[in-house]
Amino acid sequence: MVTTSIAAVMEEPGRIALRESPVPEPEPGAVVMAVHLSGICGTDKHTFRGESRQYAGTPHERDLEYPLICGHENVGTVTAVGGEVFASDGSQIRVGDRIVPGANVPCGRCYYCANDFPYYFCRDLEDYGNSLNLSRPPGLFGGWGQFMYLLPGTPLFRVPEGLPDEVAVITEVMAVTHGVDAALTLLGMQGGARSGFSVAVLGVGPLGLCHLVKSRMLGAGFVAASDVLTGRLQRAAAFGVDLGLDAAATTADDRAAAILDATDGRGVDIALDCSGVPATFIEALRLVRTGGVVVEAGAFVDMGPVQVNPNSDICARNVSVLGIGGEKATEYEPVMRLMAANLDRYPLRSIVSHILPLDRAQEAVLLAQSGDAMQVALDPRLPLGSSVPRSANG
Repeated sequence: MVTTSIAAVMEEPGRIALRESPVPEPEPGAVVMAVHLSGICGTDKHTFRGESRQYAGTPHERDLEYPLICGHENVGTVTAVGGEVFASDGSQIRVGDRIVPGANVPCGRCYYCANDFPYYFCRDLEDYGNSLNLSRPPGLFGGWGQFMYLLPGTPLFRVPEGLPDEVAVITEVMAVTHGVDAALTLLGMQGGARSGFSVAVLGVGPLGLCHLVKSRMLGAGFVAASDVLTGRLQRAAAFGVDLGLDAAATTADDRAAAILDATDGRGVDIALDCSGVPATFIEALRLVRTGGVVVEAGAFVDMGPVQVNPNSDICARNVSVLGIGGEKATEYEPVMRLMAANLDRYPLRSIVSHILPLDRAQEAVLLAQSGDAMQVALDPRLPLGSSVPRSANG
């Protein structure tokens, strides 16, 4: 058993530094995992900027406390197990198993846990790389470190043998895309065929790109995408974008006119707002057709309100709005199987565009906010001081 772990610690907004901490033997029901890759999520970028209020308006609204080890999009290998621990498929977890851990730990006792709601409904939810910080021993609760301590009750998912780490690490992001499935169900309830549906994706960072990919996998016939970073639009094009819109060079009116023109004046069946900017929620309402669905999947951090007219924006047009608060634990296994089945159909390996060592974590967060990268990940196995970011494609 390794006795210490080096981690990139978010000391305060805008500052990340390396720390070395002891790795304890796991308590009963807990697991220690050697991290292979840990992705940089949109919430991590918010945390780095000091935008740390999460789950606003819910019973578990909180401001994150620094210092903490970020990283809740993880894949790794089990190095120690505290007694009998079982994966989501019912099989026993053993040392050497390659797993993706769930990003959240539900309490298992509240109304929402007892009634099988999505686990992020839990009233006493704990989040790796977010609410779980260095104030709680052993503190190794984020993937931006060599080892991660997984508490009892953490959902654990086996990685299919043929799924590479560079794709498995986006499992948590792909598990957030259950809003696409729900939107298709709603469309079917209101009439019309769900095959060949049309979508607009607002913001094609990693979250938006995964929504775009999921839409394509489920049979989308028309895909529009917008972003202020043209580099992201170029990367998204590899997955099939029928209409790419540079949000930095166009107005909301321009984009609405282009999408209406491409859909015979109707608007899209589903508008997927993944930008993380409140204003695009209003834009999404404008882009969707009568009877369509808006999926708000990007507002995980409170960035302020916007003004909506319930009559003209929603009721008169029978628009449905789905708010997505996170991934479902029940989605991890299906999306891993879906990605494994589509490895040769879509360039899934290209979603992770850059992989850096732990001592370049601050650079990695800044890179992840630029148009030069898509998903950026940290590899704690890389030697400290590695000078060149490693591409996921070699």
